[in-house]
Amino acid sequence: MDYKKTNAPSNTVTRDMMSLAEETGNVYEMVRIIGKRANEIALEIKQDLERKLQEFSSYTDNLDEIFENREQIEISRYFERLPKPTLIAIQEFVDGEIYYRNPAKEKDKIEEL
Repeated sequence: MDYKKTNAPSNTVTRDMMSLAEETGNVYEMVRIIGKRANEIALEIKQDLERKLQEFSSYTDNLDEIFENREQIEISRYFERLPKPTLIAIQEFVDGEIYYRNPAKEKDKIEEL
């Protein structure tokens, strides 16, 4: 997922929960889907940040490196300016980019046949 190019807002937007829940038919199920996707996105972002910061890590203690490592600071600022994982997940849900299924509902449909 390319969270850097997402069209999600960077600040909180008030949304009508009932209109968002129309697709699933249940507000709580919609919140669970968005929450799980937000956790996945947060994990991806965290791993990407750790990978980028690992490039600058050194295993020697040098006071000059602590004060002069601007690259790490700029990378951290970039990641702080990204939209929050929850906002990205909501935007993906609204755009229909999240695949989800409910095994309990599928089981009920099979039993009806």
